[in-house]
Amino acid sequence: MCGIAGFFSSNNYFFNEELSSMINSLSHRGPDAAGTYFHENLALGHRRLSIIDLSDMANQPMTSHSSNTVIVFNGEIYNYREIAKELNFNAKTTSDTEVILEAFEKWGPDFVNRLNGMFAIAIYKISENKLYLFRDRIGIKPLFYYLVDGQLAFASELKAITKLFHFKQNKHINQSAINKFLHLGYIPAPETIYSKVYKFPQGNYAVFDGAELNFTEYWNSSKQIKANCQSNFSEAKAELNYLIEDSVKYRLIADVPYGTFLSGGVDSSLVTAMAQKITNHQLKTFSIGFEDSKYNESAYARKVSKHLETDHHEYILSEKEALNLVDDIWNYYDEPYADSSALPTMLVSKMAKEQVTMTLSGDGGDELFFGYGMYQWAKRLNNPLVWNSRFLSKQVLNQLNPKYQRVSHLFDIKSKKHLNIHIFSQEQYFFSQKELKNISLNSENYFELFKLNNEIRNLSASEKQALFDLNYYLPDDLLTKVDRASMKYSLESRVPLLDHRIVEFALNLDPNLKVKNGVSKFLLKEVLYDYVPKEIFDRPKWGFASPINKWLKTDLKYLIDDYLNESMLIEAGFVEPKITKRLIDEYLTSDKEYLYNRVWVLICLHRWYFDIYMNIK
Repeated sequence: MCGIAGFFSSNNYFFNEELSSMINSLSHRGPDAAGTYFHENLALGHRRLSIIDLSDMANQPMTSHSSNTVIVFNGEIYNYREIAKELNFNAKTTSDTEVILEAFEKWGPDFVNRLNGMFAIAIYKISENKLYLFRDRIGIKPLFYYLVDGQLAFASELKAITKLFHFKQNKHINQSAINKFLHLGYIPAPETIYSKVYKFPQGNYAVFDGAELNFTEYWNSSKQIKANCQSNFSEAKAELNYLIEDSVKYRLIADVPYGTFLSGGVDSSLVTAMAQKITNHQLKTFSIGFEDSKYNESAYARKVSKHLETDHHEYILSEKEALNLVDDIWNYYDEPYADSSALPTMLVSKMAKEQVTMTLSGDGGDELFFGYGMYQWAKRLNNPLVWNSRFLSKQVLNQLNPKYQRVSHLFDIKSKKHLNIHIFSQEQYFFSQKELKNISLNSENYFELFKLNNEIRNLSASEKQALFDLNYYLPDDLLTKVDRASMKYSLESRVPLLDHRIVEFALNLDPNLKVKNGVSKFLLKEVLYDYVPKEIFDRPKWGFASPINKWLKTDLKYLIDDYLNESMLIEAGFVEPKITKRLIDEYLTSDKEYLYNRVWVLICLHRWYFDIYMNIK
């Protein structure tokens, strides 16, 4: 796991001296080594967190045996040993980086189809004077690029790109991203908060020849969907069990101590169970909770650990400890980002790093096996009776208590064209597009973000909603959260459930095996119950939350006062001050607690603007 950065420019658009600033800003991603490579108009930089082959020979940038290609690479390739055997070359290291280089030289850019892993790769081919960029299928590892006037820069994090002199002199906010952020709580790919800076699309590679960046899509989730589903329970369970075990086995390849994040939920418990089964020693597990029992699931993690006999480490947070990290959401996420579960994720990463350098997490299970309530909402709203009576339902619910008033927002939608994004937005308590029309000063009030088309099989409403999450919520929010939170402490986090073979299996699993008799994640749980007693999981789904709602009315109220006062709102020019004030007053004086995320997303936007954007000089 590492941080990469570089540029390909002409006419002194970027300067070689700037590369040091870029890679130094990524030092948290790779404290073990740093390296640079320069060739004519190209510069490559690398910060290394040593996981496989800890020797200096495996440092980067690395040059191929032929001396014709140079690589900087962030991530891990789990099947590199099999690829190395197929290549049959005399390896100088035991690293996956060397294998990637030789595979590229033999098979060209299509070698990426052979990789099982998480990765962002930059390869420069000297003889062609071309730069190749690659990103993994699911978008687990981040990659940003800055493309302006035929000049290209790239990096693992936005902060590295903001170090460029040309960027500083020409920085502009991407206005089209503002309303998307207020609607979703994150900025969906390919956009970022900055003009001319983009998220590199997952499942793609691109070639830059010094003038144009040309993309090739090598994997797309929609294109993995087949005409027929797997509906045989016994066969599906056996296949899923094999795939998860094999994926975990791959992801335990490391030359450093490792463990798992164990929340006590289904996904992390299954990953931990498989890891303990495979590991020949007592597995280290880590869980975290808040002192407030409403946000503390650690007791369930303890039960799972006791059953699996892991070496368990638990930490119960005080409010003060968590509040001390609030500023890091902006400092480490670089652009507006409103997922407050970043706080506990940072803290469990900090705790884990004290004992291990690599962890496994359970991310992906909800999106692949229908773990979220929004999938049931998609099914409900697809029912013609529910859809046709949605405005009446909204009016009735609005007359009831705040719990039902919150639900009323789900019925407040005109067209099915925006249904997937609307369901997500309102399940997360953010601004609806209708609300944005009133509060936002951005002219782009309505937007059609995503089209999920598939002609191979008619997808159910729940499948379409899950496909939306797989393509956007997962990489641009959840995986972003884990990447920045873990790398803040130089900790690698691997995600076994997002092995592309498991993703492709889940995409072609009968929905009736994902939810059965009202039980969500049915097949995944059936596999889990072969390892951990079912009784431990007989409880409602909690999620990895933090008490932001409580804090905004107490310890964090200063954020409302400091960043959402009238003068600050007028200066920033994002939202209408009077309507914003009414929203804040309603939140602070009523029992409509569901408004907290609308207030929080406004704080995140304005805190980023005044303390990050305005300080880029």
